[in-house]
Amino acid sequence: MSILVCGSIAYDTIMVFHDRFKNHILPEQIHILNVAFLVPDMRREFGGCAGNIAYNLKLLGDDPLIMATVGDDADPYRYRLERLGLRQDHVRRVPDTFTAQAFITTDLDDNQITAFHPGAMNHSHLNKVGDAAGVRLGIVAPDGRDGMLGHAAQFAEAGIPFIFDPGQGLPMFSGEELLHCLQLASYCSVNDYEARLLREKTGLALEELATRVEALIVTLGAEGSQIYTGGRRIDIPCVKPDEVVDPTGCGDAYRAGLLYGIANGYDWQRCGRLASLMGSIKIAHRGGQNHAPSRDEIAARYRAAFGEEAWQQADA
Repeated sequence: MSILVCGSIAYDTIMVFHDRFKNHILPEQIHILNVAFLVPDMRREFGGCAGNIAYNLKLLGDDPLIMATVGDDADPYRYRLERLGLRQDHVRRVPDTFTAQAFITTDLDDNQITAFHPGAMNHSHLNKVGDAAGVRLGIVAPDGRDGMLGHAAQFAEAGIPFIFDPGQGLPMFSGEELLHCLQLASYCSVNDYEARLLREKTGLALEELATRVEALIVTLGAEGSQIYTGGRRIDIPCVKPDEVVDPTGCGDAYRAGLLYGIANGYDWQRCGRLASLMGSIKIAHRGGQNHAPSRDEIAARYRAAFGEEAWQQADA
């Protein structure tokens, strides 16, 4: 029985401009903007929400299924998934497209200019949840709009519990669509900014939104996270990281911890603690998939942070 991770597969090209944008963008000339930035530092990372979540689930000892769409340029990513032992049964190549990719330029003040090309992600609706056998739990993570709506409906129709994780895709949906997805979902996970946007679009308070699902999880960055469930709020502390290097992919690592805990019957306190730990481990590394602790190392760090064992007997 597998966890099905529906979401994006993407490349992240990250460039560093060794100056400040403000020195080269003149406010009085913004109407005729024509600038170029020399970026001597560049790296390409494997990313996308589905790729990152599945990577972290693998670290935890799970064997997830990825459901995503990629383009003609996906061979390096496919080779990576193969080396990691992540199944690709439902990673669909869409001919004549590029794999989704972000081009991010950062200046010395950590300001960013980003261009995002969705490419094959726009065709995510071609994948169907029903094509994946033996699924016990799922997540609808940021992806193409039609794919997210379709996968939420398909999970519900199949009677498979799932997390609705709109993420940066949240602005694509109306308040009515968001409420419909919450009605279909078992759980919903957002960060604090997305929670505020969710409230604005639906006109409902967090406590009321939480009644639409078994649990509403709100991450708060360095302030930890909150889990609204059963009419109460559970506060989860942030685990202090070794160092703060790059927040990219921390939310995906957190969601992997949630999924693992739910799939293994953990209570919400333990689910949140494991999720918090995974985010803490990730933030000390660049990119979404460059941290590589063993399962024993994860257990040791969990024990040090919370004074209890990470794994219950059933999944030890």
